[in-house]
Amino acid sequence: MSGKKRSYFARRMRAWKRGWTGSMDTPRGRRNAWIDMMVFDHGAFRAVWRNLHRVHDGVWRSNQPDPRMIGRLARRGFRSVLNLRGENGYGSYLLEKQACAALGLELADIRMHSRQLPEVWKVRQLDALFARLEKPLLMHCKSGADRAGIASALYLLLHTDVPVAEAKKQLSARYLHFRGSKTGVLDYMLDTYEAVAAETGVSFREWVYTEYDQKALMASYRASAASSFLVDRILQRE
Repeated sequence: MSGKKRSYFARRMRAWKRGWTGSMDTPRGRRNAWIDMMVFDHGAFRAVWRNLHRVHDGVWRSNQPDPRMIGRLARRGFRSVLNLRGENGYGSYLLEKQACAALGLELADIRMHSRQLPEVWKVRQLDALFARLEKPLLMHCKSGADRAGIASALYLLLHTDVPVAEAKKQLSARYLHFRGSKTGVLDYMLDTYEAVAAETGVSFREWVYTEYDQKALMASYRASAASSFLVDRILQRE
């Protein structure tokens, strides 16, 4: 698709969304939100593949839930949902927000990135959310592969005594995470800590809050072009 065609399509999409994002209480608004979720946000794929997995006691990870999944979580006694995509205008988010409010689940939002390491302030924000949110807790991104993976690993390293080798398993092909691509920078962060801890014995909490250099790690990481093409172009990860 040419640049002009992409630009035209993007403008049309923005105009279409402006016409319904504020009308979630109407049948038309909800219908368009479902269309946006299922078609443009790839919800049709998630309807048959949930990527739902247990991380630790009371903590689970998944791809973007739809209202039906949130209903099932509520019936299972879940109390909180942590949205790693941040507050946004996708129909899937608006439907998620509405479903959580109706079913009594707390929804918290934080914007994580799949190809960029979190800044220290964002790790602190995530750490505080892990401590505050009532369990059982579901954390999710779009595909449940990269941002859900690093957030799950951070939960284990900050709030349990799981060793880093075990926490690193949250970033694996089992969840469709590909470490050779640009998203592999997330693995690089944990690999770096593992090497430092082997030499010094420093805890992850101490390392990430006193020694971790997000910019330096980002600058030194090198991704595979082939893996990046798969993740960016074929799978179209956020």
